[in-house]
Amino acid sequence: MRTNDTPQEPQQPPELPELPEPTAEDLLDAVGPAFGKLRRTALLDVENPISAKDLNRTLVLNHVLEHTRDSDKEITVGALAEILGVDPSVASRMVTDNIKAGYLVRAASQHDGRRTVLHLSPAGLELMAHFRRHQRAAFEYITADWTEDDRLELARLMLKYVDSLGRLNGRRQAKG
Repeated sequence: MRTNDTPQEPQQPPELPELPEPTAEDLLDAVGPAFGKLRRTALLDVENPISAKDLNRTLVLNHVLEHTRDSDKEITVGALAEILGVDPSVASRMVTDNIKAGYLVRAASQHDGRRTVLHLSPAGLELMAHFRRHQRAAFEYITADWTEDDRLELARLMLKYVDSLGRLNGRRQAKG
């Protein structure tokens, strides 16, 4: 039985108070945790992902590729261990895995025949090309609703940040 025949208005949810804009300190404090959320495994969720195993291999391949881009530069397992911040035996196992997968080859140094250096094989170069396309697709998917200016600004600042990482290496070497 109804006691009131007047139509009821739908209830509106209570208005939430506006959150204050984060301060500069809030933003800077949030950077570390934000970087923690940037996982290489997020790339596995993009269309046509590379395998998790090959994703791990690209860590080594990327450093070899970056450090041998100039034809006169070479990289050894020991140098790779230093770059990765791991024990030489760990780096050696990572390199061996890439060699068995056909992505890396060992060769005699052109500067010192007693040293063994690393080069990407044709399959390694192809994997890295595929990985770069995959990274670009992930970036475009994640930022699909961003403006082009925002995308380019993030890309520019990210590259600037990575370029500045060299200062940390110099600081670490000065302390060591």
